[in-house]
Amino acid sequence: MTFVECENRVQELLSELHDIIKDTQKQREEGNNNLETIGKTHEKMQGEAKLSTYFKQKLRNLYSVALDDADVECDLLKKGLDIIAKIKALQEEKRIAARLSSYNPLDDQPRKSMRRGVLMSMLQKSAQTLPLWIGKPNEKVPPLCGAVSAGPDYIAKPGDKVAARVRTDEAEEQWILAEVVSFNSSLQKYEVDDIDEEGREHHVLSKRRVVPLAQWKANPETDPEALFPKGALVMALYPQTTCFYRAVISKQPTTAHEDYSVLFEDNSYADGYSPALRVAQKYLVVPKEMREL
Repeated sequence: MTFVECENRVQELLSELHDIIKDTQKQREEGNNNLETIGKTHEKMQGEAKLSTYFKQKLRNLYSVALDDADVECDLLKKGLDIIAKIKALQEEKRIAARLSSYNPLDDQPRKSMRRGVLMSMLQKSAQTLPLWIGKPNEKVPPLCGAVSAGPDYIAKPGDKVAARVRTDEAEEQWILAEVVSFNSSLQKYEVDDIDEEGREHHVLSKRRVVPLAQWKANPETDPEALFPKGALVMALYPQTTCFYRAVISKQPTTAHEDYSVLFEDNSYADGYSPALRVAQKYLVVPKEMREL
């Protein structure tokens, strides 16, 4: 999709989102009216020594309507969240299209890097706005939700952020935060850019060296099984950097808005671990070799 096509589609989706917001507000007002009626009915019952058949039936009907109202509002909110996710995906397509349109393979001048503070702010915002998975009762949590890894056949899309294992100038290996440029299905290799050196540090890596990041946050209150357990060994993005290091889960988040508390492996401390640091759900991964331990 071209830049202009993406922009037009974004505008269409924004119009749809506006309509859904208005419908949601109208539905909420109708639901609130019914809840007020329920409250008034309970007040009227206070003077009765015994609950009459009339009030029993009336309350049964009112609560049934309230449940229906809640279901309708929930469906509208999910539609709104789906549209927001589509808009974010299209914004990413626009960014990639703009980058490709300005790319000249004959130009060996590196692009200007993003300022460090701006990059760190962008990564923090990306973690905070990661969509929360909201499933139906008994619905299974999907891959790439929280700690649930992608399936073996999953291929990350261009623009997706991943943890990538690369070789440094010192011939050492390091896990970095990177962005997918493309995937060669015949060679089973990714082409990725270092997020910290966009357009300058380019890597071609085997599929085993690339781990997709979570695409949804897991809700600890409804899907605790989708969280890394306390004591689990992970690769975590060290705060204010773009590199992943080995760490142990110290404390799970208790709400959808909280981060994990992790202990990074660090030999400079007597017990071999750093003090507890906060890391968002999006920036925790477990490479295949660690799952095989």
